[in-house]
Amino acid sequence: MSNATPEKAFLVSWEELHRNAKALAWRLMDIGPWTGVVAIARGGLVPAAIVARELEIRLVDTVCIASYDDHKELGKQSSLTILKGVAGDGAGLLVIDDLVDTGVTAQAVRGMLPRAHIATVYAKPRGRPLVDTFITEVSQDTWIYFPWDLEAQPIQPIALARKPR
Repeated sequence: MSNATPEKAFLVSWEELHRNAKALAWRLMDIGPWTGVVAIARGGLVPAAIVARELEIRLVDTVCIASYDDHKELGKQSSLTILKGVAGDGAGLLVIDDLVDTGVTAQAVRGMLPRAHIATVYAKPRGRPLVDTFITEVSQDTWIYFPWDLEAQPIQPIALARKPR
């Protein structure tokens, strides 16, 4: 895989993320019962909050893992750093993340919580086998821009953008 900026970009709005996280909750509802939700911080925090609300789960915890150093290089991950774990083997726990990409983070969480159910909103082919449930699959060469990565900004009108300078 190249370290170049990806040509494919998938922009996710707040509304789309909410809708997909709610769809994830629907999919997970009959798989439980769940004793708690564990968000993989930071990307899994928002989807985990939505899933916890929809499934009426009050016990919410986090696993804190740092893996992406450079958000502009597709598929490039730094060495994994576990900043905070969760006690136990994961029995009854629902682990939520925004995305499974290469599966490195999911593999680390599976090692910590082998009996947990890992679910993500989005999945890429390399990481997909490492999660139990997901909603939307995107190609490996696509970079997903989540709403917290985006900011509204003015753009030129189409006619001005096409004129040679």
